[in-house]
Amino acid sequence: MATLKSQKIKVPGAAEFLPAEHSLPVLQVAVQHCKGCDLYRNATQAVFGEADVSASGKIRMMIVGEQPGDREDREGHPFVGPAGKFLDRCLDEAGIVRKEVYVTNAVKHFKWEPRGKVRLHKKPNSREIFACSPWLRAEVDAVAPQLLVCLGATAAQSLLGAGFRVTKSHGQVQHAEGWPPILATAHPASILRARTEDDRHRQTAEFLEDLRAARSFLRKR
Repeated sequence: MATLKSQKIKVPGAAEFLPAEHSLPVLQVAVQHCKGCDLYRNATQAVFGEADVSASGKIRMMIVGEQPGDREDREGHPFVGPAGKFLDRCLDEAGIVRKEVYVTNAVKHFKWEPRGKVRLHKKPNSREIFACSPWLRAEVDAVAPQLLVCLGATAAQSLLGAGFRVTKSHGQVQHAEGWPPILATAHPASILRARTEDDRHRQTAEFLEDLRAARSFLRKR
């Protein structure tokens, strides 16, 4: 995180690595050189957002998760692990076409800790989220979605503030200055980690309801 000495203003660390042009192909290349925080040191690569707009040519929804996981880090694509496959199924059931949705994360590098031979996900802290924020802002500028769907507390709080609670306000469209409308819901990974089968069914039903609320909001635009 950089600081302007004359004004004592904190500037996100990634800001100096952001290219002047905010087209997705240019951003996709530039993010690989980002050293805005220390997460790049232990990550295989930065994982940028993606969408396939060949069918419609227009993206109306952007889904924002927390950070890439182990498989995403290795393959270089967002939401390709178990949580991504679960998200695919739920989007389909909610009547949302995945290839018409831009999917990304608030943090672009995988943060992890070793546990034997396994790399376990470790939650990014507020400094790392802030440092990476210029990339998400640039993606929003490039895609110009009509709705942001935040998966989990990290993504939601990065846009709506630390006091926002997904458990209390999920499925409700929120507004934050400088951003498109925002709807927060659970992260698919947290649903997959539910302690009991009953919890998983209940959380999945709530997740589907939130996704349908997002679809309904866009249909009225």
